[in-house]
Amino acid sequence: DSRNRDALLPEREKSSCGSRTSTAWQMQPQGAAVTASAEVAPRSVSVVLLAGGVGKRMGAAIPKQYLELDGRPIATYSLETFMTMEEVMEVVVVCDPTYRDVFETAAEATASDVPIKFALPGDERQDSVFNGLSETDESAALACIHDSARPLVTYEEVRAVLADAADVGAAVLGVQCKATVKEAGADGLVVKTLDRSRLWEMHTPQVIRPQLLKEGFELVKREGLEVTDDVSIVEQIPHPVQITKGSYENLKVTTPEDLLIAEKLLLARAAAKVAA
Repeated sequence: DSRNRDALLPEREKSSCGSRTSTAWQMQPQGAAVTASAEVAPRSVSVVLLAGGVGKRMGAAIPKQYLELDGRPIATYSLETFMTMEEVMEVVVVCDPTYRDVFETAAEATASDVPIKFALPGDERQDSVFNGLSETDESAALACIHDSARPLVTYEEVRAVLADAADVGAAVLGVQCKATVKEAGADGLVVKTLDRSRLWEMHTPQVIRPQLLKEGFELVKREGLEVTDDVSIVEQIPHPVQITKGSYENLKVTTPEDLLIAEKLLLARAAAKVAA
């Protein structure tokens, strides 16, 4: 079905990807997170919300995405964001069936008519993404993959990365690395210091045209490749990936310290909203 795809701007020429070994952080971002470079049609985006992780680093009795953040499970924050966006046609939650009621209850509270579906987690991240993608509507123009342990992503960030993916075919939120990064050998000795100005930390959402993602999955499976994020799948084709400049506040809650920071950021946002 091409009706939703026709609402997107034409794809750029595939000239910026380089070789199959190229990486997303080698490419420069198009601009600020709030900048939209293409129009995304209403109800044209399938969201795959990953919520199947165990979260061992948190040291909690339940997976980190179900811990409470200001009285609500962490995973429900981004769910609410997506459920209330006009661009979103559906949300596919990849989670253990034990936790489905968490999402069903949160979805009902939004009073949104966006349907919610479920898929089972896989052994690896790429398996979970594949399972979620398999449940999406075939008419979707874009697949938007998000880690539910990132509760603070904003509407502006989501819309910016959707627009870049509509324009290029694949896009990912990212921030420039703050720390000095060194490459080391197996012996721990420094090989070289990497150019920090060209290094980017990848966030989610990562947004890809479904056909591109399916093509990438076929290649990854055929060649037995392992990838650590979603846009890496289409890099293997190769296809260009746009970095959309995001915010350092879009943190992934993986440790107790992260949870404290997220709570302070939520309080700051609430205070700023009241002041406005």
